[in-house]
Amino acid sequence: MKLTDFDFKLPKELIAQYPAEKRDHSKLLVLHRDTGELEHRKFFDIIDYLNPEDAVVVNQTRVFPARLFGINQRDGIRAEVFLLRNLEDNLWEVLLKPRKKITLGSVISFNQGSLSCEILKESTTEGDLARFDYKGDIFELLERIGNTPLPPYIKREADLKDRDRYQTVYARERGAVAAPTAGLHFTPELLEKIKEKGIEVIPITLHIGWGTFRPIRASDFEEHKMEEEYFEICNESYEKIISVRKNGGKVFAVGTSAVRTLETVFENNNGSHKGWTRKFIYPPYDFRMVDGMITNFHLPKSTLFLLVSAFAGKELIFNAYQEAIKEKYRFYSYGDAMLIV
Repeated sequence: MKLTDFDFKLPKELIAQYPAEKRDHSKLLVLHRDTGELEHRKFFDIIDYLNPEDAVVVNQTRVFPARLFGINQRDGIRAEVFLLRNLEDNLWEVLLKPRKKITLGSVISFNQGSLSCEILKESTTEGDLARFDYKGDIFELLERIGNTPLPPYIKREADLKDRDRYQTVYARERGAVAAPTAGLHFTPELLEKIKEKGIEVIPITLHIGWGTFRPIRASDFEEHKMEEEYFEICNESYEKIISVRKNGGKVFAVGTSAVRTLETVFENNNGSHKGWTRKFIYPPYDFRMVDGMITNFHLPKSTLFLLVSAFAGKELIFNAYQEAIKEKYRFYSYGDAMLIV
């Protein structure tokens, strides 16, 4: 199969620019892999598909305000610095705009100089390297002056509401520059109902990087290299997941990031439940740790679309997406959800 086999046409008006008014009132398309049946529900109905012996695995990564707007001291022009990941101390991998205007040695200041960075290394393919200068804790500064890193297909500036809505209600571990968007549909009340039914809600962590939005350039998608991302599953969570499977329950992964984390840990086979992963899942793939998936609707020809195609089968996923388009489901990060059982 080639990358072009995973392309489809999506009307632009179906790309959600804002979240649903209520998190758990998003549409839910339920896909049954055994029969190909599709059901149209609301997200809060998801509890109907879970049994007491099952587990819901959620990615508790927390998005930090990684997008900064400042002034390039060389020419006084407005500049954008997008923090990708902290390499060590005050060194960060970053993305820069306007890229051609920001050269080696440029110093960009933010918030009247309370934070600044110097460009140490330029790159045309990956992130640039910048050294930041500040007093105190950089994450406390970012919380005050940074902006929510909305995906590139949301064609508006982030506002204050995005600070809350582009974050899951169970976000705990800071480190992501993109949200695990399948989890955006959960509310504390829905999670409590799930737990009351006797279903385990198990937290894991994968800090989603900007690579989730990077397009696959190779026509042969197997040649694509995923960005390295940090993951961690604590011993308690790991033991619970193993126990659920041993006792005949199903593991429902919330989002592709949870799927990749679980499958990475299974492949390690060395007792290590944390580290860095470049896990790329595409058809055909034998899933070992995941029985069901909760996910949003993804970009054509993306690593995320390839993953769900591997899980449910290319034909079933294409049928489900065409149904979603016909019924005007909302797509991408702030869009509606799909449950694959």
